[in-house]
Amino acid sequence: QVQLVESGGGLVQAGGSLRLSCAASGRTFSSYAMAWFRQAPGTERERVAHITWSSGNTYTYYKYSVQGRFTISRDNAKNTVYLQMNNLKPEDTAVYYCAAATTTATTYDVWGQGTQVTVSS
Repeated sequence: QVQLVESGGGLVQAGGSLRLSCAASGRTFSSYAMAWFRQAPGTERERVAHITWSSGNTYTYYKYSVQGRFTISRDNAKNTVYLQMNNLKPEDTAVYYCAAATTTATTYDVWGQGTQVTVSS
């Protein structure tokens, strides 16, 4: 069973940066699609970014509001996926979750515990 552990959240001023990390257990990490989601109080959980790997190529997706500010990446040798967040805005405040699609390419079925990101204005 894959397990995911996030780290790197915290409090930052608007315009600042944070890097989230998600360490995964499991020998087939490189075959999983990985994603970052976030959920602010009173809102639905939303996908912020995902990264997939196929035939030696890496594909990424970003929610429109974070394009140009967030970068998702993965280090398969370390079984870790990252989310570099720059130029943070108060509306980025949320609990951020790492997720893995371990059985199908599009269903995220394994989740981390979440890490809080708070951006002050």
